Amino acid sequence: MIPPVGLSAGVTLPPEIRAAGTDVQEEYRTALAFERVLLGQLTKAMQTTVAPEGEGSAATKAYKDMLPDTMADALAAGGGIGLASDLVRALRTDRS
Repeated sequence: MIPPVGLSAGVTLPPEIRAAGTDVQEEYRTALAFERVLLGQLTKAMQTTVAPEGEGSAATKAYKDMLPDTMADALAAGGGIGLASDLVRALRTDRS
């Protein structure tokens, strides 16, 4: 199996991607890595809309800073929000 592009090894490929061959699998992993970056940006933007409850300690600030990326990693590891599959499908139809 090809190692994931920028993702943990635990990411499971959808059955249709696994059956499509290594080129499509690599495209899917790349699309999922893009989706992960997008999710990271979205969760960071979402966090800025939350009113601060006070400064807190340095440790609290550090954990709050890590939360958006952790959420994005978890979403991507779970297969994302479906954007990667749509991207691969769109790229494959453009080649026809």
